[in-house]
Amino acid sequence: MKQDVINFENQSVGSIELADAVFGIPVRSDILHRMVNWQLAKRRAGTHKTKEIGDVSGTTKKPYKQKGTGHARQGSLRSPQFRGGATLFGPVVRDHAHDLTKKFRKLGLKTALSAKAAEGKLVILDSGKFASSKTRDFAGKARTLGWANVLIIDGPEVDETLVRAARNVINIDVLPQQGANVYDILRRDTLVLTRAAVEHLEARLK
Repeated sequence: MKQDVINFENQSVGSIELADAVFGIPVRSDILHRMVNWQLAKRRAGTHKTKEIGDVSGTTKKPYKQKGTGHARQGSLRSPQFRGGATLFGPVVRDHAHDLTKKFRKLGLKTALSAKAAEGKLVILDSGKFASSKTRDFAGKARTLGWANVLIIDGPEVDETLVRAARNVINIDVLPQQGANVYDILRRDTLVLTRAAVEHLEARLK
Protein backbone atom coordinates (compact mmCIF):
# COMPACT_ATOMS: atom_id res chain seq x y z
CA MET A 1 0.00 0.00 0.00
CA LYS A 2 1.18 3.56 -0.70
CA GLN A 3 1.38 6.15 2.09
CA ASP A 4 2.23 9.85 1.95
CA VAL A 5 5.34 11.05 3.80
CA ILE A 6 5.40 14.37 5.65
CA ASN A 7 7.95 16.38 7.62
CA PHE A 8 7.67 18.39 10.85
CA GLU A 9 6.40 21.35 8.82
CA ASN A 10 3.41 19.24 7.75
CA GLN A 11 4.61 19.37 4.14
CA SER A 12 4.34 16.37 1.83
CA VAL A 13 7.81 15.13 0.85
CA GLY A 14 6.88 12.13 -1.27
CA SER A 15 5.40 8.74 -0.61
CA ILE A 16 6.46 5.31 0.57
CA GLU A 17 5.32 1.81 -0.31
CA LEU A 18 4.31 -0.11 2.83
CA ALA A 19 4.52 -3.91 2.79
CA ASP A 20 1.08 -5.52 2.93
CA ALA A 21 2.61 -8.41 4.87
CA VAL A 22 3.33 -6.00 7.76
CA PHE A 23 0.82 -3.16 7.42
CA GLY A 24 -2.04 -4.82 5.56
CA ILE A 25 -2.94 -8.04 7.38
CA PRO A 26 -6.44 -8.65 8.81
CA VAL A 27 -7.00 -7.01 12.20
CA ARG A 28 -7.91 -9.54 14.89
CA SER A 29 -8.88 -8.20 18.30
CA ASP A 30 -8.29 -11.58 19.98
CA ILE A 31 -4.60 -11.49 19.02
CA LEU A 32 -4.23 -7.90 20.26
CA HIS A 33 -6.01 -8.81 23.50
CA ARG A 34 -3.66 -11.72 24.18
CA MET A 35 -0.61 -9.59 23.40
CA VAL A 36 -1.68 -6.81 25.78
CA ASN A 37 -2.41 -9.35 28.53
CA TRP A 38 1.02 -10.92 27.98
CA GLN A 39 2.81 -7.56 28.23
CA LEU A 40 0.92 -6.40 31.32
CA ALA A 41 1.38 -9.78 33.03
CA LYS A 42 5.16 -9.50 32.53
CA ARG A 43 5.13 -6.08 34.19
CA ARG A 44 3.39 -7.27 37.36
CA ALA A 45 5.71 -7.40 40.37
CA GLY A 46 3.98 -10.40 41.95
CA THR A 47 5.09 -9.32 45.44
CA HIS A 48 1.62 -9.63 47.00
CA LYS A 49 1.50 -12.02 49.96
CA THR A 50 -0.66 -12.87 52.97
CA LYS A 51 0.50 -14.76 56.05
CA GLU A 52 0.13 -18.51 56.01
CA ILE A 53 0.06 -20.43 59.27
CA GLY A 54 3.84 -20.81 59.24
CA ASP A 55 4.27 -17.03 58.96
CA VAL A 56 2.01 -16.08 61.89
CA SER A 57 3.86 -15.44 65.14
CA GLY A 58 2.53 -17.24 68.21
CA THR A 59 2.70 -20.46 70.15
CA THR A 60 2.57 -23.86 68.52
CA LYS A 61 0.96 -25.35 71.62
CA LYS A 62 -2.42 -27.05 71.30
CA PRO A 63 -4.96 -24.61 72.83
CA TYR A 64 -6.69 -27.23 74.97
CA LYS A 65 -7.10 -30.98 75.13
CA GLN A 66 -8.77 -32.81 72.30
CA LYS A 67 -11.78 -34.20 74.16
CA GLY A 68 -14.06 -33.40 77.05
CA THR A 69 -14.20 -29.59 76.85
CA GLY A 70 -17.49 -29.28 74.95
CA HIS A 71 -15.78 -27.12 72.35
CA ALA A 72 -14.75 -27.96 68.81
CA ARG A 73 -11.33 -29.55 68.62
CA GLN A 74 -8.50 -27.10 67.85
CA GLY A 75 -4.88 -27.64 66.94
CA SER A 76 -3.52 -24.09 66.80
CA LEU A 77 -4.44 -20.54 67.76
CA ARG A 78 -2.78 -19.44 64.54
CA SER A 79 -5.44 -21.12 62.40
CA PRO A 80 -7.57 -19.01 60.02
CA GLN A 81 -10.70 -19.18 62.21
CA PHE A 82 -9.03 -17.22 65.03
CA ARG A 83 -8.53 -13.46 65.14
CA GLY A 84 -5.00 -12.65 64.04
CA GLY A 85 -4.63 -16.06 62.48
CA ALA A 86 -3.46 -17.13 59.05
CA THR A 87 -5.19 -16.38 55.72
CA LEU A 88 -6.43 -19.42 53.88
CA PHE A 89 -5.47 -19.69 50.19
CA GLY A 90 -4.26 -16.07 50.08
CA PRO A 91 -1.97 -14.65 47.36
CA VAL A 92 1.69 -15.66 47.44
CA VAL A 93 4.83 -14.19 45.87
CA ARG A 94 4.93 -15.45 42.29
CA ASP A 95 5.70 -14.57 38.70
CA HIS A 96 2.61 -13.71 36.64
CA ALA A 97 4.40 -13.94 33.28
CA HIS A 98 3.30 -16.54 30.77
CA ASP A 99 4.72 -17.63 27.44
CA LEU A 100 3.76 -16.66 23.92
CA THR A 101 5.68 -18.03 20.96
CA LYS A 102 7.94 -15.76 18.90
CA LYS A 103 5.75 -16.38 15.87
CA PHE A 104 2.66 -15.20 17.77
CA ARG A 105 4.43 -12.12 19.17
CA LYS A 106 5.56 -11.16 15.66
CA LEU A 107 1.99 -11.61 14.41
CA GLY A 108 0.71 -9.44 17.27
CA LEU A 109 3.03 -6.56 16.35
CA LYS A 110 2.07 -6.79 12.67
CA THR A 111 -1.61 -6.81 13.66
CA ALA A 112 -1.17 -3.67 15.78
CA LEU A 113 0.59 -1.86 12.91
CA SER A 114 -2.11 -2.98 10.48
CA ALA A 115 -4.84 -1.80 12.87
CA LYS A 116 -3.41 1.74 12.91
CA ALA A 117 -3.05 1.73 9.12
CA ALA A 118 -6.64 0.49 8.66
CA GLU A 119 -7.97 3.21 11.00
CA GLY A 120 -6.09 5.93 9.11
CA LYS A 121 -4.08 6.73 12.23
CA LEU A 122 -0.67 5.90 10.80
CA VAL A 123 1.62 8.81 9.88
CA ILE A 124 4.94 8.40 8.06
CA LEU A 125 7.56 11.01 8.93
CA ASP A 126 10.48 11.71 6.63
CA SER A 127 13.03 11.96 9.45
CA GLY A 128 13.12 11.97 13.23
CA LYS A 129 15.63 14.83 13.30
CA PHE A 130 14.25 17.81 15.22
CA ALA A 131 15.93 21.20 15.09
CA SER A 132 15.30 22.36 18.67
CA SER A 133 15.52 20.62 22.03
CA LYS A 134 12.99 23.04 23.57
CA THR A 135 9.76 21.45 24.72
CA ARG A 136 7.80 24.56 23.74
CA ASP A 137 8.95 24.27 20.13
CA PHE A 138 8.01 20.61 19.87
CA ALA A 139 4.64 21.15 21.58
CA GLY A 140 3.86 23.87 19.02
CA LYS A 141 4.72 21.53 16.13
CA ALA A 142 2.61 18.77 17.66
CA ARG A 143 -0.40 21.08 17.91
CA THR A 144 0.06 22.15 14.29
CA LEU A 145 0.22 18.52 13.18
CA GLY A 146 -2.76 17.56 15.34
CA TRP A 147 -0.71 15.17 17.47
CA ALA A 148 -2.51 15.11 20.81
CA ASN A 149 -1.91 11.48 21.74
CA VAL A 150 1.01 10.05 19.78
CA LEU A 151 3.67 7.36 19.76
CA ILE A 152 6.70 8.25 17.59
CA ILE A 153 8.92 5.36 16.51
CA ASP A 154 12.27 6.13 14.91
CA GLY A 155 15.07 3.91 13.61
CA PRO A 156 17.60 2.05 15.80
CA GLU A 157 19.05 5.37 17.00
CA VAL A 158 16.56 8.00 18.17
CA ASP A 159 17.54 11.64 17.70
CA GLU A 160 18.52 12.90 21.17
CA THR A 161 17.23 16.38 20.42
CA LEU A 162 13.78 14.95 19.65
CA VAL A 163 13.82 12.89 22.84
CA ARG A 164 14.66 15.94 24.96
CA ALA A 165 12.08 18.11 23.22
CA ALA A 166 9.26 15.55 23.57
CA ARG A 167 10.16 14.27 27.04
CA ASN A 168 7.84 16.58 29.00
CA VAL A 169 4.98 16.73 26.51
CA ILE A 170 2.05 14.82 27.94
CA ASN A 171 0.67 11.86 25.95
CA ILE A 172 3.62 11.79 23.52
CA ASP A 173 6.15 8.94 23.61
CA VAL A 174 9.30 8.41 21.54
CA LEU A 175 10.79 4.94 21.03
CA PRO A 176 13.49 3.32 18.85
CA GLN A 177 12.23 0.67 16.43
CA GLN A 178 13.50 -2.18 18.62
CA GLY A 179 11.23 -0.90 21.41
CA ALA A 180 8.07 -1.05 19.27
CA ASN A 181 5.42 -3.05 21.11
CA VAL A 182 1.70 -3.73 20.88
CA TYR A 183 0.68 -2.12 24.18
CA ASP A 184 2.34 1.23 23.49
CA ILE A 185 1.03 1.29 19.92
CA LEU A 186 -2.56 0.69 21.03
CA ARG A 187 -2.54 3.03 24.02
CA ARG A 188 -1.77 6.05 21.83
CA ASP A 189 -4.27 7.37 19.33
CA THR A 190 -1.81 8.09 16.48
CA LEU A 191 1.26 6.11 15.43
CA VAL A 192 4.09 8.06 13.76
CA LEU A 193 6.82 6.07 12.02
CA THR A 194 9.91 7.52 10.39
CA ARG A 195 11.21 6.14 7.10
CA ALA A 196 13.99 4.41 9.04
CA ALA A 197 11.45 2.83 11.40
CA VAL A 198 9.41 1.48 8.48
CA GLU A 199 12.51 0.03 6.85
CA HIS A 200 13.69 -1.76 10.01
CA LEU A 201 10.23 -2.94 11.09
CA GLU A 202 9.56 -4.46 7.67
CA ALA A 203 12.96 -6.20 7.68
CA ARG A 204 12.27 -7.50 11.18
CA LEU A 205 8.68 -8.68 10.67
CA LYS A 206 8.58 -10.00 7.08
